[in-house]
Amino acid sequence: MDISQTESLVVSALEDIKGKDIEVINTTRLTSLFERVIIASADSNRQTRALARNVANKAREAGINVLSIEGEDGGEWVLVDLGDVVVHVMQPAVRAYYNLEELWAGTASRVSRPGSALARSA
Repeated sequence: MDISQTESLVVSALEDIKGKDIEVINTTRLTSLFERVIIASADSNRQTRALARNVANKAREAGINVLSIEGEDGGEWVLVDLGDVVVHVMQPAVRAYYNLEELWAGTASRVSRPGSALARSA
């Protein structure tokens, strides 16, 4: 599965469980560790965990190796590592505090999704 298919699968899995403000950041020029960072917001610990689990389940069904899932115990920020794609599911206050979009903005190209903060500002 190529990177664009993996990206689409992850975004679809996030949208299935009503993930909000989904943003895809192309990091190929910034790091060799992964090619995309995908960030989404959730309204509660329960939804954060559900979104991360749905991403992991859909990835496994597609034959993508899930390297790790971190943060499920707390549920405020759950990271799903798919190798070339790293998914961050965060509650809005945590997302605002860590501001990963700004961290990875550098020369990365950002792709907004409908309903995202980036799409609203465009």
